[in-house]
Amino acid sequence: MTPSRLPLRGLIAIAAIMVMSVPAAAQQAATWSMSPEYRAVQAQSLETQRRILLAMADSMPERLYRDKATPAQRDFAQQIHHAANGNVQIAAGIIAGGTAPAMPDTAQTFNTRAGLRAFINAAYDYLDQLLANQSDDERNQMITFFGTSIPRWQGWDEIEEHTVWTAGQVVANFRKHGMAPPSFSFF
Repeated sequence: MTPSRLPLRGLIAIAAIMVMSVPAAAQQAATWSMSPEYRAVQAQSLETQRRILLAMADSMPERLYRDKATPAQRDFAQQIHHAANGNVQIAAGIIAGGTAPAMPDTAQTFNTRAGLRAFINAAYDYLDQLLANQSDDERNQMITFFGTSIPRWQGWDEIEEHTVWTAGQVVANFRKHGMAPPSFSFF
């Protein structure tokens, strides 16, 4: 089976094995490269993230967008916003070394389905463009990611982890109201 025919999970597993096979000290000291084909895996991951966040926005009634599952957490709309906006901030500031673009108004984002969907799409349109425009040389440069030295391409994998962690927390919002969250699918 060619790499382009491997399922996303298979490609991610191969990449994880490649990363784990290098000792930690060598990871920080070495400049490593990732195959250019891995960018397509990361682009597909961004689309999966977008689909999941949009499905969550569509599945939650607007009247519950400002509801919290527990007093200590963000409300539903704030958590979805954080998933998308946090990724933009990480990509712009750490991966690209620049400033995040202006994003849609949060008054609409937090209170309407159309506003939340527009915010998610604006965030992921930016992320898609940034990923597509990085040169292979840029992707292989080392960056400091929250105090750890990693290759720039790995920052995109960390964004995926952020989305999974952050979006997963809103399952409690659905359960609180006796609703199932949208079904999860890699494809």
